[in-house]
Amino acid sequence: MVSQSAALETGGLEIVRIPVLNDNYVWLVHEPVSGETMVVDPAVADPVLDAAKERGWAITQIWNTHWHPDHTGGNAAIKEATGCTVTGPKDEAARIPTLDRLVREGDTVSLGPVTAQVLDVPAHTAGHIAFHLPDQACAFVGDTLFAMGCGRLFEGDAAQMYAAMRKFEGMLDDTVIYCAHEYTQANGDFALTVEPDNAALVQRMETVRAMRARGEATVPTDIAAEKATNPFLRATSVEQLASRRAAKDAA
Repeated sequence: MVSQSAALETGGLEIVRIPVLNDNYVWLVHEPVSGETMVVDPAVADPVLDAAKERGWAITQIWNTHWHPDHTGGNAAIKEATGCTVTGPKDEAARIPTLDRLVREGDTVSLGPVTAQVLDVPAHTAGHIAFHLPDQACAFVGDTLFAMGCGRLFEGDAAQMYAAMRKFEGMLDDTVIYCAHEYTQANGDFALTVEPDNAALVQRMETVRAMRARGEATVPTDIAAEKATNPFLRATSVEQLASRRAAKDAA
């Protein structure tokens, strides 16, 4: 877990976490060889443009994981200011009018020499995608996988979310997961109701509570931590995930 003010680096990428709105994180990603800079899920524009300007980075791309306004609300203004290209889910093109390139599982996108594999991970929304950069050991997952949690099933079902969890579970343990919200403490509190005797979870929550008390961010996370503590990734059947998601929604 990384503090709010820490510089983030994954593989050869420089990554800036930009907190916006109530609990959103926008990710500003710079690839130093090509000089390209990409934004993941910009809820708003100004803080993103300011962060790039402060570092002397020119934004060339936006990657969207799904259509929700708190992930796409900054697209138009950033695109107007920079002339960047916007890539996002083909199955949600009608709801993201700023898209230039439409992608789905099997497609790849590039940031300079770095390649991301597109994964279909619907459930939170009907066409939600994630971007997996295996050579950089990281993934940008939007609102599908959270630290100790998963997204609400707004437009999909538990079977789809269970399938998405299996895709994440198949990533290497050291894969860094960049999700889009600071939900960790609430997710962990729920996880403890599911597995109160999970020692890894108990220890993780002690750390999370201390970090939040200091005003620090608790993401990114990684696959190893989620395998050990996430009740949705750890669900052993669609039915178990559905039961846990319903209980979390009612909590």
